[in-house]
Amino acid sequence: MGEDKPAYRRVLIKLSGEALLGDLPYGIDFKRTREIAREIKEVRELGVDVAIMIGGGNIFRGAHGVNEGMDRVSADYIGLLSTVINGIALQDALEKEGITTRLISAIEIRSLAEPFIRRRVLRHLEKGRVVIFTAGLGSPYFTTDTAAVLRALEIKAEVILKATKVDGVYSADPMLEAGATRFDSIKFLEVIQQELKVMDSTAIILCKDNNLPIIVFNLNVPGNIKRAILGEKVGTMVS
Repeated sequence: MGEDKPAYRRVLIKLSGEALLGDLPYGIDFKRTREIAREIKEVRELGVDVAIMIGGGNIFRGAHGVNEGMDRVSADYIGLLSTVINGIALQDALEKEGITTRLISAIEIRSLAEPFIRRRVLRHLEKGRVVIFTAGLGSPYFTTDTAAVLRALEIKAEVILKATKVDGVYSADPMLEAGATRFDSIKFLEVIQQELKVMDSTAIILCKDNNLPIIVFNLNVPGNIKRAILGEKVGTMVS
């Protein structure tokens, strides 16, 4: 029993939209989404409060729209709505695993999701429901990374778990540079000074100013979410 004692009581998991791709070039792989849901269920069963901020890059990236000549605000809103689509898919997968969820959207979509009301969200977490945040902060120019940090602070999460394709933070992109070194831990200031691609600079500064740690880890290794929450050495601790 002792080995399954979580190191954190309340966490926010930042899931990229690409996490739901599986082996697909575009869209949502429902088999992969169910696998992620099962991992989240394992964590919930430890008694940990779980909130999730989901991205939308598997459907649409605002930056791509801008590169194609779109207005930045329009492109960002399409990206935000993509996160709502992902949130619905993840909610469906979690509920098929028997986990009660609440879908929250920062853009009002009454027939699908609740608006963000902090006290109501806190009540959901206290009742053991998994909360899925979508539509970022509901505003253009703010990434879902920044939204994840702000929501984590608002719900008093103890850590942000940033689930990625790589096993931590590197001195350079390990996909491009074979000699890139991985950090077991790193300070926020070093991330900013070295311009490391952990989260965007607004998100990192918010974490630094509020002493909110981030664990960056590889989502594609089964059981990594649970290991991180149990306090095992997984990925890179940014603090």
